[in-house]
Parts: sequence; C-alpha cells; structure tokens
Amino acid sequence: MTAETQTLVRYRLDRAKEALEEAALLLEKGYTNTCVSRLYYACFYAVSALLLARGLSSARHSGIRALFHQYIVKPGVVNVPLGQLYDRLFDNRQKGDYADLVRFTIDDVQPWIEEARTFVGALAVRILQELQQSNP
Repeated sequence: MTAETQTLVRYRLDRAKEALEEAALLLEKGYTNTCVSRLYYACFYAVSALLLARGLSSARHSGIRALFHQYIVKPGVVNVPLGQLYDRLFDNRQKGDYADLVRFTIDDVQPWIEEARTFVGALAVRILQELQQSNP
C-alpha cells in the first residue's frame, strides 16, 4: 500500500470517528434524521477505509455496500450482524433524507449510536491490522 493510500485510509477512519461525534451532538439537539445520516456516514467512511486498505473502492454508495458484503461480510472478516447494521443505516438514511413525512424518534435513534460506535470500532481494528501488514 502506498503512503498516499495509507494517508487516505487514516483520513477516512478519522472521518468515521468525527461523524460519530457529530451524530451524538445532533441527537442531543433533537435532529434525529440528520443524526441518522451522520451515523450512516460514520459507517460508510469506516467501510470505505477498510476496502481501500484492501485495494478496493467504488464511486457509488451501492458499490461500496456490495464490495463490503462480498469481501468483508461474506468471508467472515466481520460478523453478519454488522453487515445488517450497515444495510439498516443505509436504508434509514435514504428514508430520512429523501422520503416525505419520515421523522425518526429519539428513542429509535439512541441505540443506533452505540451500534454505530461498535461498528466503527470493529472496522477500526481491521483497518489498523491492514495498515500494520502493509508496514511490517
């Protein structure tokens, strides 16, 4: 992995952690739909970092999602419930951002913050392993 790729992988992981913090702040203010969007993006940044560390990428969210399932979830790099969480957040972000009359409740969204933290944490472990393998 090139130095530039390593820098980009670390940047995306940092963005994932930042998006988690943003989501918590948004939920405190009651902006539930925007919070869901930031939770999805936190996971998206972590997924794209892990894929990039493995030499994979896509210009589309659907492509990232497909690659994640094909190369990360299906082979057991992460467990199936994490893959399902990513899909659920993707779907909920779509609803919250684009569907009319959708408003998530604080009670709905609150547990998703911890789930997204677990997701990003699990992927961060894998990402750091990939980075260490590229720099023995």
